[in-house]
Amino acid sequence: MHRVLVLGAGKIGALICGLLAESGSYKVQLGDIDGAAAEAVVRAHETRNILAFALDATDAAALARHLAEHPVDGVVSSLPYYCNLGVAAAARKARIHYFDLTEDVDVTRSVRTLAAGAEQAFVPQCGLAPGFISIAAAELITHFDALRAVKLRVGALPQHPNNVLKYSLTWSTEGLEEIEIDGTLYEAFNTSGGLGSLAATHGAHIETMNYKTIRYPGHCQQMRLLMNDLKLNHDRGTLKRILENAVPQTLQDVVIVYAAVTGTQDGQLREENYVNKIYPQVIAGRLWSAIQVTTAAGITAVLDLVLEQQGRYSGFVAQEQFRLTEILANRFGRYYAPGGTKQVSGEVVVSGKAGHQRRQAANG
Repeated sequence: MHRVLVLGAGKIGALICGLLAESGSYKVQLGDIDGAAAEAVVRAHETRNILAFALDATDAAALARHLAEHPVDGVVSSLPYYCNLGVAAAARKARIHYFDLTEDVDVTRSVRTLAAGAEQAFVPQCGLAPGFISIAAAELITHFDALRAVKLRVGALPQHPNNVLKYSLTWSTEGLEEIEIDGTLYEAFNTSGGLGSLAATHGAHIETMNYKTIRYPGHCQQMRLLMNDLKLNHDRGTLKRILENAVPQTLQDVVIVYAAVTGTQDGQLREENYVNKIYPQVIAGRLWSAIQVTTAAGITAVLDLVLEQQGRYSGFVAQEQFRLTEILANRFGRYYAPGGTKQVSGEVVVSGKAGHQRRQAANG
């Protein structure tokens, strides 16, 4: 069995370790500075394949000591981006594979430098965006003789918007555009990080490449009021408190993935699209939101491909080096399979099982 250390017992870390452990192929260590939080996740999953540890990953000596006393094949950081470089350095010293969920360009650049010459794989920017969206776009890129434009659009939206922001807390407001998918109108605007390393890999051969976040119409205007007119862009703490107090969290969301590539094929100008909607899913007896599922499935699929094919990947590994066909065929990547509906989350919510499911499982 593969041995993996997952750092961070939050919503995404909890699902990552659950997916791996319940596959039957992984022994997972879940480390968090709050040992009680890690223990709660272990109790919720009810599997012997997860062990909880109180571990401060920002303490380099403590992390190195843990890796020496509890050897693993790879480490997954689901921590804030500013913790990742220290984890990557510890992975390099321990000669183990490294994976993270960062969107931060500087962190990724530093990981690339750190990974030079490593026999193990260092795979930052996993998850949804960056992550899966880069893999989908890269697959389409291979279909063209010459490239003109690449558009990446991703959104995590409530299924049933009922506030002025038309947004729920599932996870800058320039370059606004409208986009229609399956007869529904959305808006999209520039946000940072979603391109990952795709621009560095293919940008020199493409006229335009950009990433935008999808929202329901009207969201951008309201966020401009908050961030620009009320100057909360310079007071993120206040903005965070306002949104968390006013905008409810929901498990009934939908993730939209849209990639469009334009270029020439056999001398003709053509466009190809990858479009998918992913809905909440029941995994290990619990309902998980679409953003949780897509983020956790994105990183576990990549990790599984690396660990199952020892020697194929080493050093710095960009998301676009993975084939979309392999991701979708993977046991974890299958959660991206098209054809899902909101029926599953609706039935769980109506049953009354969704509201306190984590607390009930942890106390059970």
